[in-house]
Amino acid sequence: MDLLQKSIGAQVLVELRGKRKLRGRLRGYDQHLNLILEDADEMSFDDESEHEIIEVIKTVIVRGDNIVLVSPPPKSARE
Repeated sequence: MDLLQKSIGAQVLVELRGKRKLRGRLRGYDQHLNLILEDADEMSFDDESEHEIIEVIKTVIVRGDNIVLVSPPPKSARE
């Protein structure tokens, strides 16, 4: 959780169930790993066309039980 605290205000990549990913600036989180992302994009992969689809979402609250992985920003971006 300390790493998440240090990532507030930075861009993170969140992988969700169902092969979906969100990329956005972490605004906050709670003990259940519910996340608030700002300036977010949802990335999904279309198996038929074999293309990645990116949809701008702006602000989103992600329920923690849908999260598979949270990737923090590179170390240089956090300092």
